[in-house]
Amino acid sequence: MSIQAWFTLVIVILTVHALARDLLAPAATMIVAVVVLLVTGILTPSEAFAGFSNPAPITVAALYVLARAAEKTGALQPLVSRILGTSDKSRVMLARLLFPVSGVSAFLNNTPIVALLAPQVVEWADRRGLSPSRFLMPLSFAAILGGVITVIGTSTNIVVSGLLEANGQPPIGMFELTKLGLPVAVLGVTAVILLAPVVLKDRRPARRELTERIREFVVGMDVVVGGALDGVSVEAGGLRNLQGVFLAELERQGEVVAPVGPATVLKGGDRLVFVGKVDLIVDLQKMPGLASAEREHVEAFSDPRHTFFEVVLGAASALVGRTLKEAGFRNQYQAAVVAIHRAGQRVSAKLGGVELKLGDTLLVLADKGFRDRWRDRSDFLLVARLGGSPPGGSRKAPIVAVVALLIVVVAGAGILPILDASLVGAILLVLLGVLTPGEARGAVDLDVVLLVAASFGLGTAIQKTGLADAIAGLLTGAFSGFGTTGALLGVVLVTIALTEIITNNAAAVLVFPVAMATALRAGTDARPFALAVAVAASASFLTPIGYQTNTMVYGLGGYRFGDYARLGLPLTVIVVAVLAWIVPALWR
Repeated sequence: MSIQAWFTLVIVILTVHALARDLLAPAATMIVAVVVLLVTGILTPSEAFAGFSNPAPITVAALYVLARAAEKTGALQPLVSRILGTSDKSRVMLARLLFPVSGVSAFLNNTPIVALLAPQVVEWADRRGLSPSRFLMPLSFAAILGGVITVIGTSTNIVVSGLLEANGQPPIGMFELTKLGLPVAVLGVTAVILLAPVVLKDRRPARRELTERIREFVVGMDVVVGGALDGVSVEAGGLRNLQGVFLAELERQGEVVAPVGPATVLKGGDRLVFVGKVDLIVDLQKMPGLASAEREHVEAFSDPRHTFFEVVLGAASALVGRTLKEAGFRNQYQAAVVAIHRAGQRVSAKLGGVELKLGDTLLVLADKGFRDRWRDRSDFLLVARLGGSPPGGSRKAPIVAVVALLIVVVAGAGILPILDASLVGAILLVLLGVLTPGEARGAVDLDVVLLVAASFGLGTAIQKTGLADAIAGLLTGAFSGFGTTGALLGVVLVTIALTEIITNNAAAVLVFPVAMATALRAGTDARPFALAVAVAASASFLTPIGYQTNTMVYGLGGYRFGDYARLGLPLTVIVVAVLAWIVPALWR
């Protein structure tokens, strides 16, 4: 290999390391890698930023708008309550849930589908006395599998389509992936239905522990009129830096103050709401100037101004790697963290000093507008309200269904390219009043769009420097005894390995040039290799951090890290086997 190829390999390794360790946001990591390759002369400016003129990022953005419209209008609202039914058989309930979900996921981005349905599945399971862990991971896997059926099912398919177009080939047609994706989805969902009741254990989710142990978290205390704290500031009264307990909010004459600043002057009759460990909360009752509130602990939050939420931290969250104190959580989000759950266990340390990690589930106390403020932001991968009935379907839900159908029909019939059809659909949703311009703008996950656009430059460098050809030589050599099928198998395995440790889009971009070079060395058509990369990049079933929807249900289901491999390993084997069988059969 040339010096440039070796340097590019180093950049690729460092990029994968940064993505796997969440050292920076994925988009920032990719942009830094491309800028380094640009500054060192390996890429020209046009090559480095070619992705920003490619149809893929804009198409992904337009499809996010469609998915947000479906979420806002509750277009999928009837799905859970109607399809789960009243059967007591686990496999029947799973079949009634998973096949429709995978079908819907073929045409809508799977992340908002899981965000909308997962809290409903939890509520349904709680009402029936079932563990949500039996259903949430299968829900995520079904959404992932459905995403490989059509080109608009997931952003990864759009990325590969854009890469093909950048290499002078036609983009992927609306249903071109179906001949690969449909068998993978049907066999995969069937396997989940058969295996999930056997391999998944009943787990205790974070919200159930909150419901059962609410007294361990929250207590109301009254400031005694004329007492030691009447007329004293929070800091001077010693309520600012309590160990293991913090002052979440103050209620005065019907008005709520949250967060409570250190300079806030207390008055007799104020009700103070403390959050923390039960034994330390009890110690507050001995503090001069405070009296225990007469009403029950939870009643302090029974009015419409307060409620509990579950939030899940994703890879793009600015909170990952920081403590609540460092992030200024209460000031930033106007909410108080009641508990932190990680890998199915409640973190028992002082919450303000706990370094937050990817996949952590935070139980927060906030006003009822918390979800609306933060659900379209990268800070939280999922924001779900506890204990409340899900919002009903809007009268504008049929509009979303018609627009989605219009996009599929127009793009599938070749009347308009997928980019054009998606943009027209997004504009129609705004013009018809389904979304406001602000909501449409907020629906777009800018980190994903920038990641997709920037990653094209890194893929070009891998191909341009000869690194892709060198790796292809290693793959064809290692699998030479199995011919073209072996070369394909090598590409698929590398893609799946990468997608478990970095984002699926990044995995597809890194492996795409290798797949093209491998096909060239094997003397076969490169297009089926590219389609196989698209499917394999979405086949993330082994860990909770390889795919967004897996992370979303991680805390909701109370799963352990190893739970994913128990169900995901046989599913991964099925995906690899189906690709190794179908691709050679369809492209002889």
